Amino acid sequence: MISRTASHSAGLPGASLFKNDFMQALLRTHGLGKTIITPNGPLRLLEDINIQLHPGERVALVGASGSGKTTLLSLLAALDTPSEGDIWMDDQSIGQLSEDERAALRSRMIGFVFQSFMLLPGLTAQENVELPLRLAGRDHPGTRARSLLDAVGLTHRTSHYPAQLSGGEQQRVAIARAFAAEPALLMADEPTGNLDQDTGARIIDLLFELNRERGTALLLVTHDPALACRCDRLLRLDHGRLIES
Repeated sequence: MISRTASHSAGLPGASLFKNDFMQALLRTHGLGKTIITPNGPLRLLEDINIQLHPGERVALVGASGSGKTTLLSLLAALDTPSEGDIWMDDQSIGQLSEDERAALRSRMIGFVFQSFMLLPGLTAQENVELPLRLAGRDHPGTRARSLLDAVGLTHRTSHYPAQLSGGEQQRVAIARAFAAEPALLMADEPTGNLDQDTGARIIDLLFELNRERGTALLLVTHDPALACRCDRLLRLDHGRLIES
C-alpha cells in the first residue's frame, strides 16, 4: 500500500494526473453493478460502475434522490455485496473476503460520517471516540480520543453526553470518531444535512482541514453544488450510471 503520509506531504498532484494511474488507486472498482429482486421483477440500481479513488483525494458524489448514491456507498464500504463486478481496496479484492475479513478491512481502512451523527447516547463524547479504538485493540485509546476532540475544538466537552451537545458539536464528535483509527478513506454521507447553514459550513471546513492534515481520502455525498466544487473531482450518478465531471 502506498503511504498516505508520503503522498500528502509531497504535495498531491491534480486529480487528472491520477485518472489513468491504475496502480496508485487506494480504492478501485470494475464493472460494478447491483440488482435487487422486487415483486415486480428485477430492479437495476447500479450498472457498470468504474471508479478510482487515490490517497488524499477529495471526491464529491452527487445525483438526484434515487440515483444510487447510498447503494454505491454501501458497496464501496463493503457493507453490501455487488451483483457483478468487484471492488479492490488496499489491493485486496473485497469479493474474495469473508464477512469477518470485510469487517476487519472496514475497521482498518474506512471511517464514516453520517448526517444523523450515529453517536451512542449512553457514552460520553470521549467514550464515543474511544470505542472504535478499543474494538481495534489500539493502545492508549483515551489519550488518542482526547487529542482528536481537541483537534475538533471540543476539549471542554469530553465528558458530556450526546444529549448535552448541540447538533454541530455532535457532528464534530462523529468526525473525531471517524478519524480515530486513522482511516485511509473517509466516507461522509450528507454530513451537514441536519445542521443549520453556518454550522454546516464550519463542519465542512473541519472535514477538509483534517483531510489536508492527515492525508485521508474523502468521498463526500452531497446535494450542494458549491460544496461539490470544493472537491478535486466530481462523480455524478444518473439512474444508476456514473458520469464523471
